[in-house]
Amino acid sequence: MQKQRDRIDLTGRDYTAIYALSDIHGCHDQMIEAEKRIAEDARDLPGRKLLMYLGDYVDRGPRSSDVLAHLNAPPPAGFDRYALCGNHDDVFLRFLDDPDANSHWLEFGALPTLASYGVDARRLLVEEDHSISELRDIVVKAMPPAHIDLLRALAGAVTFGPILFVHAGIRPGIALNDQTDEDLMWIREPFLSEGPQLPLLVIHGHTPGSHPVFGQGRIGIDTAVSMGGTLTVLKIADGRQTILSSI
Repeated sequence: MQKQRDRIDLTGRDYTAIYALSDIHGCHDQMIEAEKRIAEDARDLPGRKLLMYLGDYVDRGPRSSDVLAHLNAPPPAGFDRYALCGNHDDVFLRFLDDPDANSHWLEFGALPTLASYGVDARRLLVEEDHSISELRDIVVKAMPPAHIDLLRALAGAVTFGPILFVHAGIRPGIALNDQTDEDLMWIREPFLSEGPQLPLLVIHGHTPGSHPVFGQGRIGIDTAVSMGGTLTVLKIADGRQTILSSI
């Protein structure tokens, strides 16, 4: 059984701006372009800035391996960076730990992830008749150990004063300490309809849409980059939340 992921409290840190983005899903080029926009926007801001990644780095898109490699590299100059765990990242790790119990990941947008490590899962399973466990062993050999370490280290939530960053949301009205990792990484309803029902502003991804959603006590920023949408960047500065425009 996996231990609970870290819940990190950054309250009291001094950041002149926070930039959040979510649901990369293997779209490495769009992620790099977004970070360039962020760096340009923050260029003249004094002090340190915070870069928040809200999870789902793998699956669907073509370059999951490169996304994880980027998150293992140092953040841009002048930034602190924190990366949360999304449900896709968690299921990928569960597959690596117990492939037979988590083989459903293979129907969850996983094939492009494996292809990014040079593994053709369909050929191995169908044409060469490998078992699920044998596939896992091949994947583990193909992956840099640092990528697996990163998947294990991803946090479940980050708090900054009255702002909570999570992948999916929270159970309304329930204290953060009583939320499970499954809540934070998977929930949709009743959170989407009711909001947090706590004195918090929850910044989240997970539920894709054509545009960011400024809801009751929540801002959803998954705009489906891996399905032909865009990669939204939310900027929080001077007590305001705005969407960082494309260059």
